[in-house]
Amino acid sequence: MPSEEVSSVKMLGLKLPTDPRWVNIAEKSIEEILVDHAFCEQKAATSGISLIVRFPDKDKLVKEVTPLVAEEWGHFRKVLKEMEKRGISLGKSRKDNYVLGLQAHMKKGIRDLLLLESLLVCALIEARSCERFRLLSLYCSDDYLKSFYHEFMVSEAGHYRMFIDLAKEYYPEEIVKNRWEEWLQIESTILSNLDLRGDRVH
Repeated sequence: MPSEEVSSVKMLGLKLPTDPRWVNIAEKSIEEILVDHAFCEQKAATSGISLIVRFPDKDKLVKEVTPLVAEEWGHFRKVLKEMEKRGISLGKSRKDNYVLGLQAHMKKGIRDLLLLESLLVCALIEARSCERFRLLSLYCSDDYLKSFYHEFMVSEAGHYRMFIDLAKEYYPEEIVKNRWEEWLQIESTILSNLDLRGDRVH
């Protein structure tokens, strides 16, 4: 993997770069990637709504996550439009083993940490999505899709940063930093144990 890709992963805080073979595999099943991407955007909007519903007393969270929900739903519609152009149907929802793996490691039963865990998991998902979209924007052979995914990459980077900043808004920086480091290691382990699939964003 080129050194700039490794630098990009470090900039996002991720411990493990995506296997460089992923782009070539994904490109061969771009229809499946688009379907999975659509579901990812749908779930991101739903997760944002869930945060607002569970933590309505957190004014800054409500203020910042509300436009994120609208943006993610707009992304869902944009991917659906691209799929329609290509004659691709959304079909049934699919299991996301990456996200399920992250959720399985969330500390449960500690109300005071529920918000922190939720924000950091959202940040991780956005960071990994950003990294994958960046790979597609750089190395996909289709110039149109390069531009298409560059836009999503930029957006996901902003979302990742927003969730980290919200965590620091509600928790001491040292607690956020320590738990984030733990989550980065967890995410790396989860990713390394998943099969390399070209039909999934994660």
